[in-house]
Amino acid sequence: MTKAPFAGFAHELACPTEHPCYPLIQPGDPPPYLLYNPSGAASVLLVADHASPYFPAAMNQLGLADWVLERHVTWDLGSDQLTRYLADLLDAPAILAGFSRLIVDPNRKLDDPTAFVEVSDGISIPGNQGLSQEQKALRVQSFFQPYHDAIAKRLCAFDAAGIIPAVISVHTCTPVFNQVVRPWHIGVMWDKDDRIAGPMMARLALLEDVCFGDNEPYSGRHTHDFTIDYHAESAGLPHVGIEVRQDLLHDSSGARKWAGILASALTETLADPNLFRRLETSYLAP
Repeated sequence: MTKAPFAGFAHELACPTEHPCYPLIQPGDPPPYLLYNPSGAASVLLVADHASPYFPAAMNQLGLADWVLERHVTWDLGSDQLTRYLADLLDAPAILAGFSRLIVDPNRKLDDPTAFVEVSDGISIPGNQGLSQEQKALRVQSFFQPYHDAIAKRLCAFDAAGIIPAVISVHTCTPVFNQVVRPWHIGVMWDKDDRIAGPMMARLALLEDVCFGDNEPYSGRHTHDFTIDYHAESAGLPHVGIEVRQDLLHDSSGARKWAGILASALTETLADPNLFRRLETSYLAP
């Protein structure tokens, strides 16, 4: 099992036995997802698509050198700790992907060319060159599907309890992209439903030392944004996507600080019972 050289990284949990449904995951490998704070009482589900740099041992890191595990192409650095701290502060359950986005990106439609990316940020991914449909299907079965099934299962549990939950997707972004410095500490991503994004940005605007982006540096309207679109927007659930700049999350104190800022911007909105209703799908239609 590959080891991530990042303090506080949570995905040390390994699959104890061979699972027949996960053909590419062997005993001792990391699981396809981690359920954190499962007894959280909030009507909120946090998801973290890119929270792990791990590869099953047999995949040999797709032929990549160890240093690539410390790059954004492999995972959203700091998103693991940030998500867990935010889950603690909101008392919410969280589902975190347990595998590198380079195996298969759980935030992409499977027919998207970047779902099995061959070159990312100028780095060639040897193990992704010329994948057959059978090889892709095994990755979907072992990693992509279990992660999304876990999200769907949790949302179904809310529904069975008569609860309409909010879904919050947590990501991190690089401080510089294409030689352009990103000024935003936090990015707030949304598309047609601003029930969380609007009040959140209004509260962030009151903080003098916080620079936030409205659909910057990424947009919730982009077609790449699969997880929120599939699980939340299509069902009319209140939702928001969050990006935090990675240089702010170098250690646990940074992750705690920014989780606290996010929680303070979200708490009042998440305490409003009027938030927890489904929007009519006609409102969400293009």
